[in-house]
Amino acid sequence: MIVPEIPLNEKERLAALYSYDILDTLPEKEFDEITKIAAQICGTPIALVSLIDTSRQWFKSHHGLSTSENSRALAFCAHAIHTPNELFIVEDATKDDRFTNNPLTINPPNVVFYAGSPLTTKEGLPLGTLCVIDTIPRELSDNQKESLKALSNHVMSQLEIRLKNKELRLLNDEVLRLNTQLNQFAYRLSHDLKTPVRGIMYVSELLKEEFGATFNSKTVELVDLISSRAAFLDSLIDGMLTFSKTTNDKIIYEDFNLEELIKKTIDTFDFEHKFKIRFKHCDVVVNQSKIGFIQIFQNLIVNSIKFSNQEKCIIDICLKKNKEFYTFIFKDNGPGIKKKYHKKVFELFETLDEKKGNGIGLASVKAIIERLGGTIKIENRINVENGIEFRIKIPVKKN
Repeated sequence: MIVPEIPLNEKERLAALYSYDILDTLPEKEFDEITKIAAQICGTPIALVSLIDTSRQWFKSHHGLSTSENSRALAFCAHAIHTPNELFIVEDATKDDRFTNNPLTINPPNVVFYAGSPLTTKEGLPLGTLCVIDTIPRELSDNQKESLKALSNHVMSQLEIRLKNKELRLLNDEVLRLNTQLNQFAYRLSHDLKTPVRGIMYVSELLKEEFGATFNSKTVELVDLISSRAAFLDSLIDGMLTFSKTTNDKIIYEDFNLEELIKKTIDTFDFEHKFKIRFKHCDVVVNQSKIGFIQIFQNLIVNSIKFSNQEKCIIDICLKKNKEFYTFIFKDNGPGIKKKYHKKVFELFETLDEKKGNGIGLASVKAIIERLGGTIKIENRINVENGIEFRIKIPVKKN
């Protein structure tokens, strides 16, 4: 018997093996199916997905064998990793000096025939093998050899999927951590800013009440400017906090009636401007983010009313649905938006009228819709003198 040598790139090889986080994991159907197929194709009683650790070979899958690991010094697979791009075949271990007195050959499981296809990374580092074993001498046909190679490639594909999933989990954990920090920062920033801003608003109103009669027109104008700027800053802070929450909060899907949801939302409005909302095909139950839809339609409706240049703001909301998408058509009879501004209005802090908006509402709408996998675009209404049309497409959630 000859003990297998340690590869020259052993440090790099082990680092690659450990990166997959596969050692000592529970059995998985995907790997067990591969070893079962390998044994059937090659006509052997045993097939293994074997990974070579520092001092042992560990079996991710062991078809026809009860043990889950043994010594690396005895492992046929530890020889196979020295030829990472070739099949390693021993037709009769009893006649091979490397294995003649190997305990795995002279004792159970009595490895006489061995064929291993190395599990090699894209960087050429061998992790172990997909191998088939028999207790008698034998040969593999060319088709069996090709099949064994193909199946070992499939094992590596499964390992790569595990690695990608691990990376995605780590990335997701980092995103969640950063989002939590961002939400905490936004909340703290909003809280710390709102107190002095509200103080400025209160003082400016107090000045007008207590001393307004003694102010000249210029002083009144300046105090009003302070008050309006403070009110704008207050709305900006609220908008920032809302935008942070809408772009980072976890999405929860639930069933709700769309028309009822919008009606309940507008019941909370307190506008002096007259408005009317007309629905078409909206009296249906959808399975989506209820909070997200409240924020979408609340922002759109508030904008239409706020910027209306008509005696009465008329809003039409229509829903069209197919197997793939919900399509919402939102129209109003307001002043519309020039085509050159259609993209700009969805950018954070961009506004066409600072006196009426802070440039956060439509940016929030777009962010929510994109988080739900959808799109929003603007079209000026055709054959009518005034108005804007938003077309929103959101995928139907697959159960």
